[in-house]
Amino acid sequence: MSGLPLEPVKRTAWRLKSDITRARILQAVKAAIAVGLAWTIAPYLPGVADNYPYYAPLGAIVSMYPTLMGSMKNALQTLGSLAVAIVLAGAVIIFSSPSVLTMSLAVGAGALIAATGWFGANREYIPVTVLFVLIIGGPDADDYSIGYLEQVSLGIVIGLLINVLIFPALGQDAVDRQLSNYRRVLGDHLSEVAKALAESWPPERDGWASGKDTLVSVSGEVRAAVLHADDSRKANPRARRHRRDVSADYDDLAALENVTFYVRDITDVLAGAVWGTPIKIELRPELRPSLSIALDAVSTLLHDWDSEEKQQPAHSAATDALAALMAELDARKNTAPATAMGASAAIAMDVARILAALNPRLTEPDPAREP
Repeated sequence: MSGLPLEPVKRTAWRLKSDITRARILQAVKAAIAVGLAWTIAPYLPGVADNYPYYAPLGAIVSMYPTLMGSMKNALQTLGSLAVAIVLAGAVIIFSSPSVLTMSLAVGAGALIAATGWFGANREYIPVTVLFVLIIGGPDADDYSIGYLEQVSLGIVIGLLINVLIFPALGQDAVDRQLSNYRRVLGDHLSEVAKALAESWPPERDGWASGKDTLVSVSGEVRAAVLHADDSRKANPRARRHRRDVSADYDDLAALENVTFYVRDITDVLAGAVWGTPIKIELRPELRPSLSIALDAVSTLLHDWDSEEKQQPAHSAATDALAALMAELDARKNTAPATAMGASAAIAMDVARILAALNPRLTEPDPAREP
């Protein structure tokens, strides 16, 4: 029974954590530089803005997102929320005067606007800024509003410049490792199921049954990585030098998510055969060896996917194993009740669907290598 050890998966997971750690450290360094520059430059703004230099570092911080597009979007939402808040506070000053009632009404209106979600994570700035303008600004609310907006804008501009000039994040490198790790996890799971089928029945080990829940969490992590890589390319000057077909990554992800669905179905079918949950199913003992061989062949295909030399032979072996399983099912269909063949037929169909999902993603053979 073939099957790769868990060490490659552990090494991949360690590299992914290292990538995340390095990215976070770089982001923290960039934020520190942006805050320092904003605080240094803030007192030199003309007019009333130099009275409120402490808002420039705030603007630098809110513009520090992992991706350039995220930074720009967050910056615009921040400025938009501040502008709305200043208008609401200005309406109180122009048409009335600050009091418990008018402040409450202005804050309530700000909270309603924030609830629309138009300003994303910065929506909370609206009611808070209304209070700042009316309470801290007081009789100088107009000067305070101008200074507040100018200093925050200064910090945002500095933050965006730092983000652009100092290694703007490009999350493409981790996608290959994430997809490879996803395939390994799926392959390891199928290998465990294949071993359970080949051993004494019912199987003593039960880790394969609970392992299906891990597949969903891994799928979510990979999808997040692909989305991050896609977002990190937008408006990023480094993306011109490091080109990547992100649409192919989405296709790979979709294929593996389909595979995950069928792997989970296989696991549920076998759990029903062993424990009668979620549905009690009969599994013919004479079919277990062929089922094990087919699942192990698919596991090998997933493990060998990244090797151009091994991928095509592994796919052919999995296709042959499925054909042998189908032939055996056909040969036995007249000698066993349909209910007794149901579990094996369901697993065989899931294997066929897995191969169908993977088939479009196979690497095309290089004509130059062909004899």
